[in-house]
Amino acid sequence: MYQALYRKWRPKLFDDVVGQTHITRTLKRQIMTDHLSHAYLFTGTRGTGKTTCAKLMAKAVNCEHPVEGNPCGACPSCLGIDSGAILDVVELDAASNNGVDQVRALRDEAVYSPAAVKRRVYIIDEVHMLSVGAFNALLKILEEPPEHVMFILATTELHKVPATILSRCQRFSFKRIQAADIRNRLLFIAQAEHIDLTEDGAALLARLADGAMRDALSLLDQCAVAEGRVDRDVVLDALGLAGNTKTAHIMNDIRKGNTAQALNTLSELYAAGKDVSTVLSELSGLTRDLLLRMTAGEGSQGLMAGGYDEATMRTLSAQMTPQRLLHMLTVLQDTLAKLKNSANRRTDAEICIIRLCDRTLDGSVLSLSQRLSRVEAVLASGRLPVNPAGGQGEVPRPFAQLPRTAGQETAEEELPSEQMPQDLPPLEEREPPPPAEDALPPEWGTEATPDPVPPPVTEEAPPPERTAEPPVDPLPVPAGEAIPEPPAPRTEPVPRTMTRTGRRQGGRKNRRPGGGGGDPHFWEQLSPLLLPELGMVARTFVEQKMVMGLYWDGVLTLYVPDPGVRQWLVKPEQQQAIERAAALQAGRNVRVQVEVGTPSPDQIRSPARGEHTTGGTGQTDALPDESQAAGAKAKEVDPLAELMNFAQTEGKGIVTID
Repeated sequence: MYQALYRKWRPKLFDDVVGQTHITRTLKRQIMTDHLSHAYLFTGTRGTGKTTCAKLMAKAVNCEHPVEGNPCGACPSCLGIDSGAILDVVELDAASNNGVDQVRALRDEAVYSPAAVKRRVYIIDEVHMLSVGAFNALLKILEEPPEHVMFILATTELHKVPATILSRCQRFSFKRIQAADIRNRLLFIAQAEHIDLTEDGAALLARLADGAMRDALSLLDQCAVAEGRVDRDVVLDALGLAGNTKTAHIMNDIRKGNTAQALNTLSELYAAGKDVSTVLSELSGLTRDLLLRMTAGEGSQGLMAGGYDEATMRTLSAQMTPQRLLHMLTVLQDTLAKLKNSANRRTDAEICIIRLCDRTLDGSVLSLSQRLSRVEAVLASGRLPVNPAGGQGEVPRPFAQLPRTAGQETAEEELPSEQMPQDLPPLEEREPPPPAEDALPPEWGTEATPDPVPPPVTEEAPPPERTAEPPVDPLPVPAGEAIPEPPAPRTEPVPRTMTRTGRRQGGRKNRRPGGGGGDPHFWEQLSPLLLPELGMVARTFVEQKMVMGLYWDGVLTLYVPDPGVRQWLVKPEQQQAIERAAALQAGRNVRVQVEVGTPSPDQIRSPARGEHTTGGTGQTDALPDESQAAGAKAKEVDPLAELMNFAQTEGKGIVTID
């Protein structure tokens, strides 16, 4: 009668036990020196040799002629224990003998001396299955057993064994057997059994065994039925792992974001009779292997479960990041845990596949963190990918003139001029026009941003001739001296050109008369363009209109409702981004300050009658032709009175003009 390989090749000596040298050496030394304990506890995963070592221990302590701690295997005691004829060595299965009555019977029987051997040995396998009452009944005899009694307990779940039992036993922990040790043992057994097992086939079986020698021998027993050589392909075909190619196809579709094809492959596997939990489990194992391969490097070969060749793993690793693989593994594990109580397992599996293919549908924190990392990486590169309908390409960053590193191309060179936004002025820097004879020094105003579509210059609208303007005497005016009359306002049509916001008299700067407040339109035009440069939190505050800005004379003041909002805007990276964007908008260096509260009405400047702001820079345009008369009438004011009124409004006192 045929006997399974794992039973036929069960070790007969401690030296034949594979991968547990740290345990077998200690047990052999105890047997040779006769320093034996009354209770042992063997723990570890399945197929690592716990029961085998327990039986070897029972034979060794009763062997008549032990050889360096190993049982001889030839004396009547060894032969009787192997055949089961000696009843003094009892092997119990705690899973089926877990009641109090069975333990009481064992306790009552243990007091009798052995009949055929020196020691009565009780091997209790899966001891964690005993009930609470059974453990309590075992405590007394386990603590103070008769001299001729020895208990050997074995378990795969140590945490379920009470501490009172653990404290009465010598504990030995069996570790998983290394894949290399399993492979060598398989090649040895295959040669003895005349099985043509190749190196790659043995290595694959060793990885699939997951550290259990019994599982490896069972898999070899299953593959040995095939005729001819047992290589990698034969192992995959015999174990039903040829369907792993379908799993690899699903992973490839997930990598590419091809949801439809991934769902079709899942449907084919489901129609072929494969359980969806098995498919997700295989995907989870493949994702784990990819993650280990990417993070552990060369050391991952001994950790991977196997089942996929190197070319497949290399292809699936392309364009994948550890963050995405970690997110995929988390989603798969969560779905597998919920499938046990699912009302429709196929639907849950399809939802899982959809979430893995389209990351925008996953609202988990890990997915959002991964997407934000991708956005930050794209922003750091300075090139924003787009996928417009009917074409592919890239769009420039909102602030093309911000400081760039050496060799970085400007975005305007790649964007055709017809694609520039028509509602904003051009962003490229241009040479300023040569100053006219009546132009003011540059430090008394800011260069205004031209209109998006400047009107053509025609000969019908030449620049107006300069009219003599009487000088303004310094303040205060001496008594008895008449104040000259201000010049009459110009009534001729003025071309649509920019005017300056300040005047120089006597070598000092004066702010614009009659313009005592900041310009809110500057921030209104700047904030939409600034959003891509801000962090997520600061961008949210700006989008929710929680920030108000006033610009005046190179200073942009931002007003926020509370200190919590302020602390996000005053961060160096946020403030530098705002200053760079504002400098581009204003055409000059701009300092940004953030204050808590709201501006008073007198701090907000409305455009004066007869002029309107351009680009929020504090500069004005001349009136259109249809409103020249009304604008000229509004400007008929005393300039000295207006200047004094402006100085008092600003709280600066009387301005003395040299």
